[in-house]
Amino acid sequence: MHSSGLEAIEAIVSQPMPEYRAFRAHRLSPIIGAEIEGLDLTRPLSDETFAEVHRAMLNHQVLVFRDQDLSPEDHKAFGRRFGVLHAHALQKMREGDHERLEVAASRASKYVAGEGWHTDVSCDEEPPKLSMLFIDKIPDIGLGGDTLFANMYLAYEMLSPALRAFLDTLTAVHDGAIPWTSAYGFKPDQAFNSTEHPVVIRHPETGRKVLFVNRGFTSHIVQLNRNEGAALLEMLYRTIEMTPALTCRVRWTPRTMVLWDNRCTQHHALWDYYPLERHGFRVSVLGERPSR
Repeated sequence: MHSSGLEAIEAIVSQPMPEYRAFRAHRLSPIIGAEIEGLDLTRPLSDETFAEVHRAMLNHQVLVFRDQDLSPEDHKAFGRRFGVLHAHALQKMREGDHERLEVAASRASKYVAGEGWHTDVSCDEEPPKLSMLFIDKIPDIGLGGDTLFANMYLAYEMLSPALRAFLDTLTAVHDGAIPWTSAYGFKPDQAFNSTEHPVVIRHPETGRKVLFVNRGFTSHIVQLNRNEGAALLEMLYRTIEMTPALTCRVRWTPRTMVLWDNRCTQHHALWDYYPLERHGFRVSVLGERPSR
């Protein structure tokens, strides 16, 4: 690891845990994630309490809320506190609620949603700024299906200054056909979003730089030839996949909801429970177009 990476890690670890008046927060790892205690998300939050939840999201990127008896309307109402709800392209192809995406896997599944490191729907012109997944059924043995989250601020900051400066000049195409055709089985002649975004973006609320390419959606770097771009992207993906210091791990229990800032994280849903079942629903909130 370059010395800049060690300095970035030290800067995060040395910071004191933020204090909150409306709830208690416990770190999931030194780098990313916090478990929140003392909030019932079925009840309306005061503006002051919501402001603290929002601040906690910006501080920790991933928030875990356990023992929540959320109805579909509770789930969406909490999402709407952050903005307009996102309608997932896959959900639009189905009947029913387009604002709450079912996430399920069983013996009959050929894939699971979120397997492999990715940022949700980065192929959109305005990808979701946050997502919140509520799991109501975990595998019968009580284990499996954990989700890993990675800190994309740190993924950028741990690179050498020379590489960061180069990445700052590049853009990449994010193509929705990649997951839809390879995992979901839709035909290539369907319409999919394909959007060009900066390789490094600036978080619109914190102002910090974020590495914004992911194996799930990014097809190529515009300014490089295919071989050069593929090699650079693979190096960046491997940095994320092989650096545990970037990550936290959420172990699911029934009635747990996890909220993550989609602008500065990636996540990976582990499918280690076949042929058992796991079930839940995801609500996402529309974000801004990523920019430098």
